[in-house]
Amino acid sequence: MTDYLIVGGGSAGAVLANRLSTNPRNQVILLEAGPRDWNPFIHMPAGVGELLKRRWTNWYFDTAPEPHMNERRLYWPRGRVLGGSSAMNGMIYIRGHRSDYDRWANLPGCEGWDYDSVLPWFRKSEGYAGPLNADTHQYHGTEGELGVSPPTSGMSLFDVFLNACDQAGLPRTDDFNGARQEGAGWYQVTIRDGIRQSTGRCFLPPPVRERPNLTLITGAHVTQLVLDGKRVTGVRARVGRRERVFSADEVLLCAGAVQSPQVLMLSGIGDPERLAAHGIPVQHALPGVGKNLQDHLDVTVQHHCTQPITLFEQTRFSARLRTLFQYLRTHTGLGTTNGLEAGAFLRTPLASEIPDVQLHFIPAFMLDHAREMGPGHGFMLHACQLRPHSRGEIDLWSADPMAAPKIAPRYLSDPRDVAVMVEAVKLCRQIFAQPAFDDFRGEEHLPGPAVQTDDEIAESVRRHGETIYHPVGTCKMGAASDDLAVVDQHCRVHGLDGLHVIDASVFPLLPGGNTNAPTIMVAERMAAHLEAG
Repeated sequence: MTDYLIVGGGSAGAVLANRLSTNPRNQVILLEAGPRDWNPFIHMPAGVGELLKRRWTNWYFDTAPEPHMNERRLYWPRGRVLGGSSAMNGMIYIRGHRSDYDRWANLPGCEGWDYDSVLPWFRKSEGYAGPLNADTHQYHGTEGELGVSPPTSGMSLFDVFLNACDQAGLPRTDDFNGARQEGAGWYQVTIRDGIRQSTGRCFLPPPVRERPNLTLITGAHVTQLVLDGKRVTGVRARVGRRERVFSADEVLLCAGAVQSPQVLMLSGIGDPERLAAHGIPVQHALPGVGKNLQDHLDVTVQHHCTQPITLFEQTRFSARLRTLFQYLRTHTGLGTTNGLEAGAFLRTPLASEIPDVQLHFIPAFMLDHAREMGPGHGFMLHACQLRPHSRGEIDLWSADPMAAPKIAPRYLSDPRDVAVMVEAVKLCRQIFAQPAFDDFRGEEHLPGPAVQTDDEIAESVRRHGETIYHPVGTCKMGAASDDLAVVDQHCRVHGLDGLHVIDASVFPLLPGGNTNAPTIMVAERMAAHLEAG
């Protein structure tokens, strides 16, 4: 009999498969809808642009029309491969702010998720290879499977950006994951020896995949949970052209913030009114499934660059070929950069005591998630609001388990979010106006010199804002008395036995930063909890 059946081999599922199969007494099955992580663009950090614009490893979702963003349908890439979105993300290692987890712990039903309690689980998985001193060592682990390193490309425009932040009077920080997040500085990246550190690569290397008590099945699209009364006993999945049933003592749903609620709803677990609308019989009423969707909306300020020192050369076929050959031979060169090596966590005039905006600097144009060619040499700042007030939801378009889910983020539905995004654009412009950029700054490409007033900037945000790929919250952790809560503080689904949800969907609130590291942390902690019984 299988002890643990894991649905989804992404940022959480791969970690759980490793940890739970370490105990030889556990029989573990991992089901992943996508293929194995053989594609070389996964492992080459600079390959992220190809992964974003192709369907090889990508669910390639679009949202429903967004009412507060001119009815646009926004592109939402999500990983469909072993390693999940960690196999195609921007490789930024960020945990969020200390206060994010203290806020979690203060919510009913989320006790024990304060920063001091979760820090050991961040450190457990981390294999940090950068410089440490007595002050910073307490924040980092060096023995974990997840390779984390300082960036190494040496591209000069990153230094220009940081110098401009200094000139603008903005603070510096040496470690976004250390004692103080606020400031500008270098990102830590999930890259080791020039290779992307996806959870598939780090937590499921060949020796782990070959464990006799771990069965890894790719191309397995889970269509429904199997229930016996109020106990989940397994799943149905399409594997190739066959439908198979897999049974287990415990089902661990790790399909992510988009598809974990989709699987629950397809199984008759959710809001009865929504299920009835799609003709799905109610197996277990749980109104919060799919609700509480939160994401970081991203806006960019882009400039033409007057000197040929950006990544634009890498759009030329000959340059890309040279970079690829160098990378394949030596794992060196521009193939080893994620293009996002420096950034900042800053406070707009609307912030309280902690940063409300995150910046990512890129020495290139990036249009429509790299799906559109930029107009020559350029550089840009991504800016996202860290703690949006707007809430959306995941729903179904139909009861067809092979159909994409209905994604409705409802960005900017709260006017407070519009005000923060306007201030974020102004902050980016302030940085680009500094003398450090004088020798490189061409005309502003986006939003463009004609966009100046707050109303004009707000309209530009509605026209050009996009996800920066951090959806959370759709199977919210909380007390059973909370109508929106789906799981308890141990990620057990309220009112059902044999079912946990363990991924970013359980976050009650969106952390102030990139979400890959927090997802891995949750999986680490829950693996230990499951093993402890």
